[in-house]
Amino acid sequence: MKRQTKTLNLTLMSLLFAMIWIMAFTPVGYIKAGAVEITVIHIPVIIGAIMGGPVAGLVLGTAFGFSSFVQAFGLSPFGVALMSINPLYTFILMVIPRALMGWLVGLIFKALNKVDKTKIVSFAVTSLSAALLNTVLFMSTLVLLFYNTGYIQEFVAASGASNVFAFVVVFVGINGLIEAVVCTVLGTAISKPLYVLKSRLEGRQKTAENK
Repeated sequence: MKRQTKTLNLTLMSLLFAMIWIMAFTPVGYIKAGAVEITVIHIPVIIGAIMGGPVAGLVLGTAFGFSSFVQAFGLSPFGVALMSINPLYTFILMVIPRALMGWLVGLIFKALNKVDKTKIVSFAVTSLSAALLNTVLFMSTLVLLFYNTGYIQEFVAASGASNVFAFVVVFVGINGLIEAVVCTVLGTAISKPLYVLKSRLEGRQKTAENK
């Protein structure tokens, strides 16, 4: 039974890792509706962080970040532009915020699940936190590293933003709000039953070991 649980965990993490890369390079990772584009690549990170804890979240978040960095080599106009300005800063921007997001999501679920009597709030809040952390960490790093560059200042001028905060609000726009809702719904709906299944298997394992 112990070997079965380990095999399940390894299989799930491998599937989530592969899913991140598949979603990154196919339309599956982005839900488009007119001018709105919703990123859902962080959902596998949410599931992994909930199922495997902060370390699993860190690993999957890093995979998410590397998939974004790879796109900066000709696949993403935004990434290509940033690479032409500073490749090292672009790597930091694409990878570090996503890795931190995964790690923090794992910590958040671990803390909330201990006190969540409903056994549903922790999943919803954790899923929501992933979307918020992804946006906040990415935008904070973008502003820190690239805000004073000519490329970003062109965005600032075009948007009419009068300060950094206004630029972030305009840059994120309605997409950020919709992403948060989608992440909360899908993250909760997928991760909760998987977590329940894992808990049952671990419970059976402990029962078998005690006999």
